[in-house]
Amino acid sequence: MRVILRLHPNLDPRSPVAASTPSTNDESAETPVVGKGRPTPSRAEQEAARRRPLVADTKEARAAAKAQLREQRERAQAGMAAGEDKYLPPRDKGPQRRWVRDYVDAGWHVSEWVMALMVIVILVSLVPNPTFSFYAFVGLWCFIIVAVLDMILLGARAKRKAAAKFGKERLEKGLGWYAAMRSLQMRFMRLPKPQVKRGQYPA
Repeated sequence: MRVILRLHPNLDPRSPVAASTPSTNDESAETPVVGKGRPTPSRAEQEAARRRPLVADTKEARAAAKAQLREQRERAQAGMAAGEDKYLPPRDKGPQRRWVRDYVDAGWHVSEWVMALMVIVILVSLVPNPTFSFYAFVGLWCFIIVAVLDMILLGARAKRKAAAKFGKERLEKGLGWYAAMRSLQMRFMRLPKPQVKRGQYPA
């Protein structure tokens, strides 16, 4: 009696199916491990890992943020006082505005004493003497009229000299008004701070 044994195709090395289907052990032995052996994180996962809270969430971080903000504010104030262009508002920027500031700061002007005189007149008005207060107010208004005339002349003079320096066709608008308004402020109250001494007129 003959027993016919039928081998499974995968067990027959001569079978074409066995040749085309590698075993699991061969696959794990021959497949190289790429990278660190773990899947590459997606773009969303990478962005989430880099994301930091916009608001400081610890006491030390809040203190550091406040110190940095205070330092930036102090630097901006110092830059504005020194007349650095990047810290100035648009109305003060540019070489022509700087020149006008130097021209105004180099001179003496009647208009810069208006505020001081107003304070004096207010104090005088507290004296219980109507006649004295009346003449104080009359004197104040006379001084204001003279100051306005001084501002008009200063603005025209500054505009004319700026035109001679920078060219009439390149002259910015509002330089005369800018000069007059700066002269109305007391010297120590001006911002940007004066960069020249009295009598040191710009070229």
